Amino acid sequence: MELPEGIEQGESEPPSAVTHHLSRAERYTIGKTLRKKIPRELHATWNAPSGRPDPVRLVQESDKGRMPALVPLRHGRMVLSPFTFYRGAALNMAEDLASMPSTGALVQCCGDAHLVNFRGFATPERNVIFAINDLDETLPAPWEWDVKRLAASFVLACRENSLSESTARDTVLTCVRSYREHMAEFSGMTSLDRWYFALDAGRLLSTIADPAIRRGAIRGLEKERETSLAEDIFPKLVEGSGHAAVFKEQPPTLFRLRGQRAGKIHPGMLSDFVRYRESLTPACRVMLDHYRLLDAALKVVGVGSVGNRCWVLLLMDGAGDPLFLQVKEARASVLEAYAGKSIYPYDGQRVVNGHRLMQPSSDIFLGWTGGRGGRNYYVRQLRDVKIKFAVQTFGKAEMTIFADWCGWSLALSHARSGDPSVISGYLGKSDAFDKALAAFSVTYADQTEADHAVLKRAVDNGKVRAVFDEPR
Repeated sequence: MELPEGIEQGESEPPSAVTHHLSRAERYTIGKTLRKKIPRELHATWNAPSGRPDPVRLVQESDKGRMPALVPLRHGRMVLSPFTFYRGAALNMAEDLASMPSTGALVQCCGDAHLVNFRGFATPERNVIFAINDLDETLPAPWEWDVKRLAASFVLACRENSLSESTARDTVLTCVRSYREHMAEFSGMTSLDRWYFALDAGRLLSTIADPAIRRGAIRGLEKERETSLAEDIFPKLVEGSGHAAVFKEQPPTLFRLRGQRAGKIHPGMLSDFVRYRESLTPACRVMLDHYRLLDAALKVVGVGSVGNRCWVLLLMDGAGDPLFLQVKEARASVLEAYAGKSIYPYDGQRVVNGHRLMQPSSDIFLGWTGGRGGRNYYVRQLRDVKIKFAVQTFGKAEMTIFADWCGWSLALSHARSGDPSVISGYLGKSDAFDKALAAFSVTYADQTEADHAVLKRAVDNGKVRAVFDEPR
């Protein structure tokens, strides 16, 4: 990838290291100068390049290395709609984004920044903040790649909810304007103030003008705060009590490997767990040591992650209080072929570093481990006041509010690792980039619908096998 004059990529450098010793004005000028090479209006155009890979071939390419028995379930979830296809097609979009003109200004990218990947969760201090949550594909890359993936996801979500095309376009304008304006705010902050900043629940709730929507959001937040592991997750996932508790199988979404007995932990997994423990800080190891590992099972999650090995662990302390950990397989980022190989020797380490860079606060149990057979994983709590928004129920008002929040949150994540003054200098004060992204998002949503139709035909004619959670 050719980078603009004044910006160089070093393999071991953080994304913003090459500019952060310059003054804000100098960095803003660097960003403004980038407009001459890559005019903002250039981002409006999406034309599929000649020789663009077959979308089904890319889906099958991303199937490699997944658990073969679960791959048809992944196809079944992707083929349900253009929006679910989009959620599972991060590799497809990475291929497309890499073919487009790029500013070359790097941040720690999410790599899969669609709107469902933003949610609320609790900090170690028990405050609820809003941030991007799933960072399996995270890697340093041009900032606009995340913005484009987020913007196009709003068009597809609006279409999924039968909202008008004008609403879809306005939602994208809201999202990108929020990103642009808040990036300018972060540019004006001190480095420490920016690092300490978080989108807490109170701050976000104060932006909701509609009293009914605000009251509903407050009720939802209070309900989530009051929910405990023992009352909610435990009875849904576990049978038995005390130190005899084990996961209850619920195939195809929660199950054990053939030959695996309930309550019996494979020696290899115990070794992986010991390596995970070593990735934690000494203080967090002390906390983890209060718990005893009782059981493990495979749990199918999401759309894009289906087929990757994702374990859930049940731990219990001496008082009988449970802890659930998610152990998720970390594979090479879909961005690597286009943005360069990760500097980390283990992909679990790459994902954990991405969480710590992009999230204002991360789970105290966040860590990584090298696994058997060359596989490696990252670990975090299965649920800890995690607020997942029911995007599929959003009307125009809710979608607009959420677009504002997501644009704000993504700007913060990028400002933490990249150079907000450079990005702000490029974006400027006008809505030129906003309008360009609105045009791009509509065209790319059309492309996604066409790609989804190709997969659907392949499923219908038996060329691609799909299994569905429920009968169609």
